[in-house]
Amino acid sequence: MRALGIIVGVVLIAGILQDAFETIVLPRRVARRIRFTRMFYRTTWIPTAALARRITSNNRRETFLGFFGPLSLILLISVWATGLIVGFAALHICFDAPLNGTKEVSFFNYVYFSGTTFFTLGFGDLTPSDTTGRMLAVTEAGTGFGFLALIIGYLPVIYQAFSRREAIISLLDARAGSPPSAAELIRRHSGSIQELEQLLRDWERWAADLMESHLSYPVLCYYRSQHNNQSWLTALTAVLDACSLVIVGIDGAPTRQAQLTFAMARHAVVDLAQIFNTAPRAPELDRLTPTEMQRLRSVLAASGMKLADGETANQRLAELRGMYEQFAVPLAEYLYISIPDWVPSRERYDNWQTSRWGRISGLTQPCTIPAREEHEDHF
Repeated sequence: MRALGIIVGVVLIAGILQDAFETIVLPRRVARRIRFTRMFYRTTWIPTAALARRITSNNRRETFLGFFGPLSLILLISVWATGLIVGFAALHICFDAPLNGTKEVSFFNYVYFSGTTFFTLGFGDLTPSDTTGRMLAVTEAGTGFGFLALIIGYLPVIYQAFSRREAIISLLDARAGSPPSAAELIRRHSGSIQELEQLLRDWERWAADLMESHLSYPVLCYYRSQHNNQSWLTALTAVLDACSLVIVGIDGAPTRQAQLTFAMARHAVVDLAQIFNTAPRAPELDRLTPTEMQRLRSVLAASGMKLADGETANQRLAELRGMYEQFAVPLAEYLYISIPDWVPSRERYDNWQTSRWGRISGLTQPCTIPAREEHEDHF
């Protein structure tokens, strides 16, 4: 039994340290399917998302889901620490290392001693009395000190990546609407093609940064944006939609930059879909029906941006959509994030035009695109 206890303790400690290393330190995606962190987030996210679906209010639902990312990170760190403490306590017991300060040999005493050692509290009420116990205590204290140092350094990196992500999503507000859409993004740049090219260039870099940071720290995918009608996946999909339209053909639009941005953004959405093992599949609802396609052409034509027409253009657009929609839609369903419309379904004020007290008077009018008769929920 002692040998089994030692094996269990060593495996528990080594497994947690490996998992923490791969999650915090290793700057690349881990392809191995069986990982504690992966199972932890699967186990906690699925019931959380199921509970969120029962919340009818969109604002309350987003607020509820907004707590998951930060709380799950704290819970994960707590589980790691608890596992290490229990693992070292098991080693102390199985090596029969006596403790000064108590004559009672109990698992609780060893867990308490292991906890004070791991967090380097130094109470001194329980101390090891033999060489094996002292060596284990020193090893545990070093492990705990290094673990806490990694955690302290890890949290700022997470929130810096989150801030970078959210900053450019907020910049998209006045450029593509709230929530963003491909039609609004292109329509609002009808008289400034150079600005559209610069925007696509910025989003090429943003997609690269998103892929690098979210592959290294997948927990960021669960962090919700500041506004309920914005998200990283919504923005990424809207930009992919806009790039697809530019590539198909819009007079004067920066086709080359759209191709580069499309490639980087598509790379990001595909790799992030692999992280969550959301298998690609065609959307159940067509995001761009023939009716919506006609509305899209009318909106762009009204702003002086003529989209290429004909069977060849339609086929090319369908090919481009097939390259990313089959990955973006399942990922959005898993994370409970809305996929944007190609054309806004109704008149909307941008986030900058509103406040908690409602629309601010005296500002510009909302989007004046004609509303369609029925709004489709793309979940």
